[in-house]
Amino acid sequence: MAPSVNRTKSRLQAGELALGIGLRQARTVDIATIAGACGFDWLFIDTEHNSMDVDTACQIAMAAVATGVTPIVRVPGHQHYHAARALDNGALGVVVPHVDTPEEAQRVADACKYPPIGHRSIAGAMPALAFESVPVGEATRRVNDATLVVVMLETPRAIGNAEAIAAIDGVDVLLVGTNDLCAEMGIHGQFADPRVPEAYAKVIAACRKHGKFPGMGGVYDPSLMEKYIGLGMRFILSGSDLAFLMAAARERATRLRAIRL
Repeated sequence: MAPSVNRTKSRLQAGELALGIGLRQARTVDIATIAGACGFDWLFIDTEHNSMDVDTACQIAMAAVATGVTPIVRVPGHQHYHAARALDNGALGVVVPHVDTPEEAQRVADACKYPPIGHRSIAGAMPALAFESVPVGEATRRVNDATLVVVMLETPRAIGNAEAIAAIDGVDVLLVGTNDLCAEMGIHGQFADPRVPEAYAKVIAACRKHGKFPGMGGVYDPSLMEKYIGLGMRFILSGSDLAFLMAAARERATRLRAIRL
């Protein structure tokens, strides 16, 4: 069987948008096929704010690999095993929250990439290679190439360190967590505030300088999303299954309530 391809990473390398959907409600593996049918490139499998356990996250990730939709797990913290358990069991990428410094970014890269880039431990048969029998040196190189490492910048301190974080070998994406960033700046939910595009511009410039990819989450107003994509954002958390479900359900209920009896 052919090894897995990280379609999201390929899209980013081609300069295209990579669109993700956050999972809050989904607990069954068919969500990967559904996401692909709807035009999404990657799953944001959240184990930081979601009650989903690691086994469920990895079952969804394994199912996603076969569909071509990239399974990316947001881990709950910085411990190396948070990333390793996800990556060793189906995920093709991880999102690590609350990365403020290049030292923290370096520890993330060390946990997620095999030597010589990082210090990830070799667990044996690799889902990312469809469990092919491959010489270990080739296997680790191919999995390093396929693994997408995303660090979240969620504070003014992180934004100030964006260039140093982007310079870390093994980090692929700098994802601005705009909700938390705005809260830290005292402008809760004010995603059109001029300080937001200023922060984005710093991250985008840092990514361009060091060959990394800028991303955004937390901004879901279509006009603002278009504006910030125009600035250069490419790795886009487009919304969540809960938000999409509620929007469609609310629209249907409103339409039916309007029918004259």
